[in-house]
Amino acid sequence: MKLIGFCVFMYLLDSSGDFRGKNPRFGGGAHTWDVLATWDGWWYQQIAAHGYHPALVPVPGATGLITLEGNSAAFFPLYPALMRLVSSCTGLGLLGAGLVVSVAASFVAALAVHAVTARISGRRAGLAAAGLWAVWPGSGMEWSGYSESLYIALAAWACYAVMRRNWLTAGLLTCAAGLTRPTATALIAALTLAALAELLRLRRAPRRPGSLPRPDASGRRDAVLRPLAAVAIAPVGLAGYLGWVGYRMGDYSGYFKLQDGAWAHTFDYGRHTFKVFASLMVGHYDYLYACPFEDVIAAGTVLLALIVLPLLFRLRPPLVLTVYTLLTIALVLGSQQIFGNVSRYLLPAFPLLIPCATAMRRLSTPVLCTVLAIAALASGSYAGYVLFEAGVP
Repeated sequence: MKLIGFCVFMYLLDSSGDFRGKNPRFGGGAHTWDVLATWDGWWYQQIAAHGYHPALVPVPGATGLITLEGNSAAFFPLYPALMRLVSSCTGLGLLGAGLVVSVAASFVAALAVHAVTARISGRRAGLAAAGLWAVWPGSGMEWSGYSESLYIALAAWACYAVMRRNWLTAGLLTCAAGLTRPTATALIAALTLAALAELLRLRRAPRRPGSLPRPDASGRRDAVLRPLAAVAIAPVGLAGYLGWVGYRMGDYSGYFKLQDGAWAHTFDYGRHTFKVFASLMVGHYDYLYACPFEDVIAAGTVLLALIVLPLLFRLRPPLVLTVYTLLTIALVLGSQQIFGNVSRYLLPAFPLLIPCATAMRRLSTPVLCTVLAIAALASGSYAGYVLFEAGVP
């Protein structure tokens, strides 16, 4: 399904030809595939090639929204590190290496989405969820020079590990996710609450006559220490990177100042999101970073997510999925950023697909494949072309 949407995206790019007249850094290039590694992808290539040089550099004379020069420190290190590793091992250029990492990670992520969904609603629902993930409105980033696929692969498998009570695995995967994207904050919190709930369950476990004997002291100690170890390991990646950037900048809030001053990305408790919806409802585009076509799709994605959310709760998913989904949505909608990218930023909220996939498992295989194929054809436009060419990904 993903291949269908990707081919449509490439066809639309080539047929319009608009990218040929654009700056290679901002959505342009000599070939259609060059577009896949522009915008944020350009920054990742710079990191892979030259490393980091964290700094807060004021724009001379700037007094408006953007007061700092962009710096690669705003982008987390695991994805560009893998780009460089693959490039060194295969001889591919950084663009090709980045696409290899993203495509491979997308399959790993799809397997994780399947595994999580199958554990709740069965294997057929798992297959439907993996197909839906491939055509989600933000899915154009899955096969591009962006870190979304890598992050979702790590986050989804971390959630699955928590569901299986493989605590150390979950902690290590969450640590790696924290080296990939700052939204790993939601995953860290979800793992922490799930671990605390597990410790509470162990403490309250009844000791009824005739029940199986409790584990010995060593086994009980392991049952307690493993969730605690996961909680300790989980934030190391995120906190370590933010701490390192702050140290190099001489300001431990430097990362957040950079995001605010160079990209106007900041947590504003939803004021920007409210203004966008208030403006869109009356046909106005007088808000920050307005991109009409892209923003309408993003607004539809938000409404879809809010509609699906209570259906997810009805399935009573594990605590880790509930907390992870709620916090991911809260971080996205509570931030001032390019609103058109909300469909991309909500891509990690994969548990939203579970209720839809659960309903779709009743469809026959031919009907299910037809529905997903039609959605894949459409996704080449709304999830690919619109993000990269009609907006700013």
